Amino acid sequence: MARTTTPHDRPHTDEQPRYWRVATELLGELRDGTVRPGERLPGERQLAEHFGVSRETVRQALEVLRRDGLVTTDRRGSHATLPGPPVEHSTSAAFPIGVRPGPDERAVDRATVTWETPPAAHAAALRLAPDRPTLMHRYESARADGRGLRSAVTSFSDVALTEVVELGRYRDRADGTSAAQLRRAYDWMRTAGLTLHHRDAITRLPDSTSVRVTRLVHDQHERPLEFTELVVDAQRDALVYEFTLPAAV
Repeated sequence: MARTTTPHDRPHTDEQPRYWRVATELLGELRDGTVRPGERLPGERQLAEHFGVSRETVRQALEVLRRDGLVTTDRRGSHATLPGPPVEHSTSAAFPIGVRPGPDERAVDRATVTWETPPAAHAAALRLAPDRPTLMHRYESARADGRGLRSAVTSFSDVALTEVVELGRYRDRADGTSAAQLRRAYDWMRTAGLTLHHRDAITRLPDSTSVRVTRLVHDQHERPLEFTELVVDAQRDALVYEFTLPAAV
């Protein structure tokens, strides 16, 4: 019987078709827990926007994963079938602060990661040495009419990247172009045994409807984990977020 080649078995080359890259990146997100086993994947249109490709490319990528039993598709959509714990309700706030609470057909979201030297304020908050690069996450979301813009920039500390395996894995694909949704980052931190303390400061920008929110997250040992700067066109939108979250037991 011929052996099926899955995305993680096949070495990366510039000649790989685009759908194979999407399949590989989607598989990485399934393994990181962005979509839990048994949970329904976003629709084809949302996945196409997420990865910056056509819906046909998404269909081809899903077919690759279906052939290897990593996703299944029925009348309700496609579902992750990787081995793992059953779907359970997330007890943590979604990452980053300001992220829209759920799928919004009127909004276009974009999230990427890079490996670079963070702004001085981020480095100081995370106790990073000057000019030391780290994993940075950028999130932007706006409605189709361009209103309701939300833009967040996050830097992670050495502690977070060392102790949270799922975050550390992103270093090798932090090229600034690949989509990287880290919505479950706080759940990953809790699973790693970290108690999360969020310290948020909100400032209204002068002569603007926008507000700036800065968030510093540290653990039970006062070690910094994450620093985020969010700018949101508030208008009538509300910002909802949580504070101290105990470690998972």
